Amino acid sequence: MKTILLVCSAGMSTSLLVTKMQKVAAEQNVESDISAVSASEVDQTLLEKDIDVLLLGPQVRYMKPQFDKKMAGKNIPVDIIDMKDYGMMNGVNVLAQAIKLIDNK
Repeated sequence: MKTILLVCSAGMSTSLLVTKMQKVAAEQNVESDISAVSASEVDQTLLEKDIDVLLLGPQVRYMKPQFDKKMAGKNIPVDIIDMKDYGMMNGVNVLAQAIKLIDNK
């Protein structure tokens, strides 16, 4: 099971991308739990579930150093979703990015 958390400013715009990623994961037989939250909800979400990777939407990329620091001792990779993939809601590429980060940790 790969647990992927997407973070954006309000948690709304990323929900469509989550849906597309879930569809791709099902087609590729990737067992996954993919969800999206706002940046302010990340701490609570981390208390509630173990995640494998944290992907930041382009609109919150400025928060990467803060999340790198938070995840440092937890072995949870943090990366920024490519702006083009985010804009195109490219579930295939974003899922591939998440899996690559999980596999390389």
